[in-house]
Amino acid sequence: MTATPSPAHPFARGRRLRSTPALRRLTAQTRLAPADFVLPVFVKQGIGAPVAISSMPGVVQHTLDSLRKAAHEAAEAGIGGLMLFGIPGEKDPVGSQADAADGIVNVALQQLKADLGDELVLMADLCLCEYTDHGHCGVITPAGIVDNDPTLDRYAAVAVAQARAGAHVIAPSGMMDGQVAAIRRALDGAAFTETPILAYAAKYASGFYGPFREAAEGAPQFGDRSTYQMDPPNADEALREVAQDLAEGADAVMVKPALPYLDIITRVADAVHVPVSAYQVSGEYAMVEAAAANGWVDRERAILETLTSIRRAGAGTVLTYWAVEAARLVR
Repeated sequence: MTATPSPAHPFARGRRLRSTPALRRLTAQTRLAPADFVLPVFVKQGIGAPVAISSMPGVVQHTLDSLRKAAHEAAEAGIGGLMLFGIPGEKDPVGSQADAADGIVNVALQQLKADLGDELVLMADLCLCEYTDHGHCGVITPAGIVDNDPTLDRYAAVAVAQARAGAHVIAPSGMMDGQVAAIRRALDGAAFTETPILAYAAKYASGFYGPFREAAEGAPQFGDRSTYQMDPPNADEALREVAQDLAEGADAVMVKPALPYLDIITRVADAVHVPVSAYQVSGEYAMVEAAAANGWVDRERAILETLTSIRRAGAGTVLTYWAVEAARLVR
């Protein structure tokens, strides 16, 4: 006999829609798809084989050849795109290799565009920290301060070089005031009016960038980046930065990091009507990998749960070092 529900038992039972994997799939409000993911990649000049990054298991500094192979694998996995970072053979105070025709990222872009055409979206991170000998994101004054406006001139030159090399999207990450406007003017003036800008609009001065600094070899040689990246306690400021970038011509915006700033992702996504990306940064990746290596978390579940949380918060696209693996898991 079936028991008759009494007033002491619930009539609304959330468990009804969780009872099988098929029901859970059917009622899922947030879904992951390969096209949601962008893979950040590092390419280094002057190395003969890929170099493992000790703080980011499974991630390497690529040669041009190994990058081309990784890009083909990414395309086969169906992910949305790549974000390219370069480590030059030589650095100087103004980051000359960032816009050099034979600069490592610009050569990589040319090769990837020739290999893949429009099969993957090729995004070029635009900053100077990997290219300067001081490790800051712009030109330095004699007093050791990042000089905003001369830096904009450098960004403009780099943007045009990256577009000429084949970048589909220019992604300025230096957090200089006016960077989007300067880049938009430069791109339009060089007949790249159709090249979109994905602005790192709300980029925080975070403690989660440590492994990236090993990967990109761009740690500041003095001070830190707190005067130009955002202060972690501030939320309203993120909306102001996003609004400014959109007013200057950004086509899409990004929040970085992702997991510690899910509230910012949500506020930005609610406030704008352009695509919103979030960058699951190196420290977020390294924490999960370290915990999984110690048997403290189920690695694949943790990967998918973190990515789902970022999408659930409102990000349409997630930059993640797990992009290719996650794409295969969600197919």
